[in-house]
Amino acid sequence: MKPSELRDKNDEELVTLEKDLRDQLIKLSIARATQRMRNSSQLGKLKRDIARIKTIQGERALGLVPTENQGAA
Repeated sequence: MKPSELRDKNDEELVTLEKDLRDQLIKLSIARATQRMRNSSQLGKLKRDIARIKTIQGERALGLVPTENQGAA
């Protein structure tokens, strides 16, 4: 998922998306452990997407990125 797509989402959507991605990561980790995983590159993609979400949340918490309400002045 592209960072620009993530920045368009609000905080609640990011939290929900992160939770969904973490659930997928757990399922893939279990599949890898039981040797049922077909595409191992998905693990890295999920981890990067989670990191992108956490980065955007951190930027918003520090006020480094203007939110939608701040831009409409």
